[in-house]
Amino acid sequence: MYKYKRVLIKVSGEALKGSSSSGYDSDSIGQLVEKIRSVIDNGVELVLVLGAGNIWRGINGAADGMDRVTADYMGMLATVMNALCVKDALESAGISALVQTSIPMEPIAARYNRAEAEKALESGTVVIFAGGTGSPFFTTDTTAALRALETHCQAVLKATKVDGIYTADPFKDPNAVRFSTISYEEALSRRLKIMDSTAFSMCSDHDLPIIVFNFSDPESLNKVLSGDTSIATVVCRESTI
Repeated sequence: MYKYKRVLIKVSGEALKGSSSSGYDSDSIGQLVEKIRSVIDNGVELVLVLGAGNIWRGINGAADGMDRVTADYMGMLATVMNALCVKDALESAGISALVQTSIPMEPIAARYNRAEAEKALESGTVVIFAGGTGSPFFTTDTTAALRALETHCQAVLKATKVDGIYTADPFKDPNAVRFSTISYEEALSRRLKIMDSTAFSMCSDHDLPIIVFNFSDPESLNKVLSGDTSIATVVCRESTI
C-alpha cells in the first residue's frame, strides 16, 4: 500500500498550538494523533522530530540580545516538553511511544540510543527524538536529517502549511508555481527555503528524499506515503525526477 516503510516526520511546534498564540491546543494535538494512528495501523514505522516554535525559538532569543548558546539550550528543552506532550497524547490513544533525548535527562526521558530506537520502531512504537542534536547552533531540521539517516528512514517528511515547494511564496504571489519534484541542486540554486543548509546538505549527500507537504489536509500523510506527489513536492536526485 505504501511506498515508504519507515519515515521521519518533522512537525513544527506551531502545529501543536493551533490558533493559540503559544502553548498547546488539544484539538490540534488530537488531529496529529489520529493522522499518526492512520499510518501506524497500516504498518509504517514512524519517527517524529518536533520543533519548539510554540514555546521558544533560540534564534529569536539571540536576536534579542541573549547569549546564543543559552538561547539554543532553552530551545532544546522546549522540544523535550513538546515530545512529552505528544507522547502522552499518543499513549492516551493506545499508541505506544518512546521519547529519546540527545542530552541526559532521566527519568524524564531516555538518552538517545540508536539500537534501542530501531528496536522500538520494529515493534510498532512511535519514536520521538527530542533535545535537538545536543549542541547549540543546530536546528531541529538538522536533527531530523541526522536522526533519519541514523535510523535508516527512507524519507524525511516536512509537514508545513502549504502543499509543497513553490517558485515563490504562494500566500504572497498568486502566480507562484508548485514543483512536483525538484533536484537538490536546483533547490539550492533557487535559494528555496526547504530546510536549513546543514540539514539539506546531509540529505543531499546521502540521497535521502525530502517530501514537503501540507499537514493540515487530513489525508495528505496517507497520500504522501503512497507516493502521491500531486499534493507534495519531492526533493531528490536529478536522475530520479
